[in-house]
Amino acid sequence: MFKVLVADDDFDLRASIASAFADRNYRVDHASDGEECINRVRGGRYDLVLLDVNMPRLSGLEALKEIKTHDPSVTVIMLTAFSNVRDAVRATREGAYNYLEKPIKADSLVYLVEQAIRAKNMVQSLSLAAPVFRLPSGTDFIGQSQEMKKIFSVIDKLSQVDTAVLIRGESGTGKELVAQALHYNSPRKNHRFVTVNCSAIPETLIESELFGHEKGAFTGADSRKIGKFQYADGGTLFLDEVGDISPSMQVKLLRVLQEKTFSPVGSNREIEVSLRIVAATHRNLEEMIKKGQFREDLFYRLNVLPIQLPSLRERKNDIEALTSYFIEKFNRRHKKKIGNISPIAMNLLRAHHWPGNIRELENVIEHAFVIETTQAITPESLPASIQNTAISILKLGILPSLAPAPLLPVSHSRPGLTFDEENLNLVPQRLDFQVNKEEFERRFLIRALQQFKGRINQTALQANIPKKTLLRKLEKYGINARDYS
Repeated sequence: MFKVLVADDDFDLRASIASAFADRNYRVDHASDGEECINRVRGGRYDLVLLDVNMPRLSGLEALKEIKTHDPSVTVIMLTAFSNVRDAVRATREGAYNYLEKPIKADSLVYLVEQAIRAKNMVQSLSLAAPVFRLPSGTDFIGQSQEMKKIFSVIDKLSQVDTAVLIRGESGTGKELVAQALHYNSPRKNHRFVTVNCSAIPETLIESELFGHEKGAFTGADSRKIGKFQYADGGTLFLDEVGDISPSMQVKLLRVLQEKTFSPVGSNREIEVSLRIVAATHRNLEEMIKKGQFREDLFYRLNVLPIQLPSLRERKNDIEALTSYFIEKFNRRHKKKIGNISPIAMNLLRAHHWPGNIRELENVIEHAFVIETTQAITPESLPASIQNTAISILKLGILPSLAPAPLLPVSHSRPGLTFDEENLNLVPQRLDFQVNKEEFERRFLIRALQQFKGRINQTALQANIPKKTLLRKLEKYGINARDYS
């Protein structure tokens, strides 16, 4: 549930704001002055604070500084009378997301809050894909990957300028996510972010889609249509897969970028727009230029500030954080309570090549949620493509080291897998995936029973195995828990 704190000395205003959120999944708390506001923020976790500029005991500007010092990730929107707009603008420079003038209109308030939520969610998503993403407010999001640390340092800088950006990288690396981050953390954040997938629009329709058309401009044009350029005026236009547009359309796009004007199809009107262009492609534009498939002048117009996103296989240190994020996401979506992922399953994810990048990882975790019946993602619930990775690496005789586990050594021996007891690495004796998988399960259960002295309830709880599943597995492998008591 999204938690909101309304800090204002006007009781009626606080009540009206609470009423505006009554039919939404928000929890709204109240504070009547600056000091009470700070105490509430320190005592509880709030996603957003609506903060009056003028309050008794502590002003809104002073409270803002305290909030940002305590928790920079809290989003703050200032509430102000017309006479105090200057202070509200100053507050936005010091970390406030935006401000609203009184009297507050419910629809304007809800729109701005929902926009702030989108921006906050975007940054949180990015934080899971990146080691550090510092906002103008000074917020740091910590991760592991050095490759993404460089990327998000660039994004931080680019969000404050208005130059065209070209985002390059394989499909599924998060190009649109980066484009949204640039927009929602830029001065254009109060205007529209508009996406055009250039590869999904037929050649005969893309000009109309981008620039609009007049009624009767062509067969089927039954009414006047506003194009994406005009619709995005004041905001950001994201041209996804820009490398797929035709040479003739490239000429028209170049003119708009140079002149900032365009004419709808079937019209002589010149329409002037002010927007930021962010483009993306997975294609090698330099090779396309050599073959005459992409205009060199358009390339340099778009490529003023390039961002090259690494593939997931180049930033495998981020797989664990991304997996945790997707587990939380799908727990909410599917109303399940999967707590974690088993060490062997995580190692299979680390070993996979990830041709589909982050999008593929998301699909893999959702697949596991549909299949899994326990409280942790296991190798059995992963798709066949990931399990095939296991077969491949078993053939090579290697598997990435497992995370340390508090399990005692085992003296039992059976054909199949043996263990490197020091590093818990799997070393195959027989190249049969099913046999190896079952041998791992068997050894794991024996070690767990040894550690918890054969007590079924404690073993199930501490080893994170549902009791019914544990009993079924013990019966399957002919293991008697009393042997370890």
